Amino acid sequence: MAEDVMTIREMCDTFEVTPRTLRFYESKELLSPIRQGNKRLFTRRDRARLKLILRGKRFGFSLEEIRQILDLYDTEQGEKAQLQRAYAAAKERLADMERQRDELEETIGELKDQLEWGEKVLASFDDKTAAA
Repeated sequence: MAEDVMTIREMCDTFEVTPRTLRFYESKELLSPIRQGNKRLFTRRDRARLKLILRGKRFGFSLEEIRQILDLYDTEQGEKAQLQRAYAAAKERLADMERQRDELEETIGELKDQLEWGEKVLASFDDKTAAA
């Protein structure tokens, strides 16, 4: 069993998170380590869940969305239901990110136009000053 569990320090080192982060995820019922007094031992299941949590956060999912997806694994439909929900959520998130990217590209283009205009106006002031 010792090989199947990791201490909080080992989890922090492996996943580059803080003990506070792990305790927070535990308080949100995203992780459920084995408790031995004050000691927490994280199982393979906890490690797999933490990988999914960190990936979900990187993709912009809320912790509630992540929790709902993780909890599907323990339902009657199990892994299939979890994968279907994760797939649908990922498609929605990708569409949101692409929309945000398009809006950002449009805003960048507008800002570049404004900078170009500002540069011309400033140059015209310099021309007037040189002529005077």
